[in-house]
Amino acid sequence: MITLWHNPRCSKSRAALALLEQGGADLTLRRYLDDALTEAELRAAHALLGGPVIAMMRPGEAAFRAMGLAKEDADDTLFAAMAAEPKLIERPLALTGTRAIIGRPPEAVLTLLDG
Repeated sequence: MITLWHNPRCSKSRAALALLEQGGADLTLRRYLDDALTEAELRAAHALLGGPVIAMMRPGEAAFRAMGLAKEDADDTLFAAMAAEPKLIERPLALTGTRAIIGRPPEAVLTLLDG
């Protein structure tokens, strides 16, 4: 089962969805802008992604500046910001129970199809 954190208005998210569907993925969509993610869900995804927390964020979003955030902020601050403002979450993000990947480029999500 692959869960795709999906924003239907995003071309990269739509492309990742199409690729996963074409690949026959057992797929669940999470429209995270309508169904907000909790800090616990964000932390669990980060644990699967690895790397810095800022890598799963969109620092170019106006909300990032409006919230007074900086790329160097503490992880707790960044997780709280993503939970409060889902637009800050990089998209698309696809995850299984053991792995996660940001679909930039969208083809990157295909690595989850091999198990």
